[in-house]
Amino acid sequence: MIQRVDIPDRIIALQQAADAEHAKLAGLADAERETQWKHWYEAAVTVQAAVTDHAREAGLSRSALESAVKKAVRHPAPADG
Repeated sequence: MIQRVDIPDRIIALQQAADAEHAKLAGLADAERETQWKHWYEAAVTVQAAVTDHAREAGLSRSALESAVKKAVRHPAPADG
């Protein structure tokens, strides 16, 4: 059974920012792609560090938290109502 994980809003925002930076890579080439890749990489490193820190502090599985974050950002549950 998968553990329900409460995800801080700041980690959701960091993952959204990393995903947005990754999306900007589409259609780029050469120096532009390299520059954008660096932006995405820095955003990804930031979210990974936040996930690691929160998992440690909350006593959670790091991989379970990372999966929950990505699912929440990339496949959000429909809003009630």
